Amino acid sequence: MFDLTGQVALVTGGAKGIGKGIARVLANAGATVIIADIDEAAGKTSAKELGAHYFYLDVSNQESCKQVVAAVKRDFGQLDILCSNTGIFPQCNLATMTEQHWDEMHNINLKGTFFMVQAALEVMRTRGYGRIVITSSITGPVTGFPGWSHYAASKAGQLGFMRSAALECARDGITINAVMPGNILTEGLQAQGEDYLAQMRAAIPTHTLGTPDDIGHAACFLASREARYITGQTLIVDGGQILPESPEAIQ
Repeated sequence: MFDLTGQVALVTGGAKGIGKGIARVLANAGATVIIADIDEAAGKTSAKELGAHYFYLDVSNQESCKQVVAAVKRDFGQLDILCSNTGIFPQCNLATMTEQHWDEMHNINLKGTFFMVQAALEVMRTRGYGRIVITSSITGPVTGFPGWSHYAASKAGQLGFMRSAALECARDGITINAVMPGNILTEGLQAQGEDYLAQMRAAIPTHTLGTPDDIGHAACFLASREARYITGQTLIVDGGQILPESPEAIQ
């Protein structure tokens, strides 16, 4: 376990799912963790459970993002780690997708990443240190799935943003990387139904779904001091899902 004692970490979308797993692992590594989420009830409950703190956040609102980062600096004196994790993934086929569907997805997943990273960089640059970890996905950058073209575009966009942003702060002691989860057993994934879960398990060489803590451990590594020489990179955590050339390869 990497030691994050004395570091302050902000996890967006940390009330549930992958975000909660990231928050839990960072807290266990010794960081002071702030969960920022639009779901106030779940956010406060998770913060209490993990010994963390909670701030309300709407990542689609730039002023909300700035206010949360300012509050972290005010209350804790520093911001060492940002895990920009907030995301949504409602399914919608391309034939029936509306501009509203598209905009909602990108406002939260992609624009929200931009807002949070921009706000965090302003604080991190003053100390010459920072670790930013973006939660992307294998869907979009590597794979595709019917009904998630808008989601896939937002997740691929995050990686393009990350690589150029990493160059802009490479000399400031700040790294920006991304984790790319496969199928992780969260509340959102469970809502897709057992048929979907069984289909996903069958497509994964381990025949298991990942846990939020699996993503948390990957994020913890990229957020550590030891990962200082890694920036603009991605880490796939998917149980080998993208490896097989055909279903016969994993029967």
